[in-house]
Amino acid sequence: MSGLALQVLILGSVGVAMEVVFTAVTDYPKNRSLRLLGYSYIWMLPIYGLAPVFLGVMYPPLSPYHLAARLAAYVAVLLVMEYLTGWILRKATGECPWERNYRGTPWAIHGLVRLDYAPAWAVACFIFESVYLAVRHI
Repeated sequence: MSGLALQVLILGSVGVAMEVVFTAVTDYPKNRSLRLLGYSYIWMLPIYGLAPVFLGVMYPPLSPYHLAARLAAYVAVLLVMEYLTGWILRKATGECPWERNYRGTPWAIHGLVRLDYAPAWAVACFIFESVYLAVRHI
């Protein structure tokens, strides 16, 4: 397996795992179950797998900047990518997988992106960058 393929698999898996934890925690107030059931979508593995490709392009020029500036740049690109991949999935399948959870919230854009999730995405981007830096030379 090539280095990039392994990075895609690792960061894709990390992304799915983070999403399962995030949905378990954020769904708790609705369902009050201490089982903390989380979920993701099979589509998310290749979507999160794009992380090493984007970090490979973005990290080198951003590396001299403070972490907060890098995270702001990552989150901006991530929100654009979330919108685009959601739009593509909506066109291909009839519905974006996360659309039901996003629609109707005041911070949602077309049911494809939630701006109020930007702080959570910043944490995710920090984790992605950390894992990327650990695996980028494999």
